[in-house]
Amino acid sequence: MHILNQEDFDNITASGLILKRAMQKGLAAIKPGVSTLEVDEVVDSEIVQSGAVPSFKNYYVGGSGYFPAAACICINDELVHGIPKKDRIIKEGDIVSLDIGAKYNGMCTDMAYTVAVGEVAPATQRLLEVTKQSLDRGISEAKIGNKIGDIGYAVQSFAEANNLGVIRDLVGHGIGKQPHMAPQIPNYGMKNTGPRIVEGMALAIEPMLSLGDYRVEVGPDNWTITMADKSLCAHFEHTVVIWQGETHIVTD
Repeated sequence: MHILNQEDFDNITASGLILKRAMQKGLAAIKPGVSTLEVDEVVDSEIVQSGAVPSFKNYYVGGSGYFPAAACICINDELVHGIPKKDRIIKEGDIVSLDIGAKYNGMCTDMAYTVAVGEVAPATQRLLEVTKQSLDRGISEAKIGNKIGDIGYAVQSFAEANNLGVIRDLVGHGIGKQPHMAPQIPNYGMKNTGPRIVEGMALAIEPMLSLGDYRVEVGPDNWTITMADKSLCAHFEHTVVIWQGETHIVTD
């Protein structure tokens, strides 16, 4: 776990602003007929032109290798870590998750959004809305005096009250000098459990919910994680920093 100093806070705030702009441009590029590779190129270009580095690009994970792109882009039943491809074409009625990261002056930020492409079924729209609301609820618990379990409990209780599946096998995380750091932040849990939240923490909170079961599987590319029951899923994420007693959403 990395506790930020003033310089770190200034740089992670700048990194968050860069990532927010890249997300806005990436989301604007998501349209029927566009490939996921084209969306990735928009994100990559914006991050680099802003003086930052896409922190996902060439990120190494044992068993999977080096991730080849700036953005993880997933469609429908794909949850996370989708590799952008020239022949992966976005269609009307899809839901698309865009997960991106940036490193600026040594500080990393991470964020994700899931959007509908055109008209979708009411249940699908509700999936997106509840997942976003569960992120808001999780962030509201990220404050001094609480524990990491309070975040997971807030996400889980809200999601399950809305009859959505809460993914267990993937978690949020600490962030700062590296894209992924301690502590792990599950989207489920019990109040008053886990590490205590303290001044200077940077956290990437990222609810992942589905219309079906919570179980996932890894695709043949060893990267893309999909819902085992092929249900639709959504993913929202922000980087937050506990600074001077307040919770700052640096990617918002």
